Amino acid sequence: MKLTAALRLLPACLALLVAPLLHAEPGSDRMTARIETCEAILREFQADPQLAIPSEVLREAKAIVIVNQVKGGLILGLQYGYGVALARRDDCSWSIPVFIKAGEASIGLQLGGQRIETIYVLMDRDTVRRLFSGRVNIGVDASAVAGPRAYEAEKVNRDILTTPVLVYGRNQGIYAGATIKTGWIDRNDAANWDYYDTPYVLPELLYGDFVKAPPQVRPLIDFVTQITR
Repeated sequence: MKLTAALRLLPACLALLVAPLLHAEPGSDRMTARIETCEAILREFQADPQLAIPSEVLREAKAIVIVNQVKGGLILGLQYGYGVALARRDDCSWSIPVFIKAGEASIGLQLGGQRIETIYVLMDRDTVRRLFSGRVNIGVDASAVAGPRAYEAEKVNRDILTTPVLVYGRNQGIYAGATIKTGWIDRNDAANWDYYDTPYVLPELLYGDFVKAPPQVRPLIDFVTQITR
């Protein structure tokens, strides 16, 4: 009986979790809120020694992708969300946050839903350029391992810094250097066109200076600049 009751409540619970992420036509305020959420995720990670990304990793980073997702399902597990990507330019300045999509699907018996916050640190330009063509499957199209934490300074070495993607999440039990697959990320040109009122797409927004950063995105850019010095 308890399982039956839980199954009856599941659709409503999942709808409450997923609805904010799947809003069909997010306006400017909602998109600003997404940027602020991604900034909050990064700040929370860096404020917690158990989650923080080491300075050695951040100094080498070529791009940072912050993702906020919902995962849930019954038989077909669905994971969908949004995020932003910032790239380090040739002059070592950081780009404006560019909107991306993210997700994953899996098959198996699963109940309930949860929010998943993930930070991908891209360690080479080739991996960043993979986003130019569209969807990138982390751990398949680009090799990925769990990144070392700030408290694990001894695990930061040149070998791990040459991995294309270092993955940081709130998941427990994944040790530094473990090979992992974590779903996909994809460009979201429509969101960027609307928010920045520009015809430019992801490559130009990441590496060009065609769009001036509006005041509402400066806090995230400034924080990324601060922690990557």
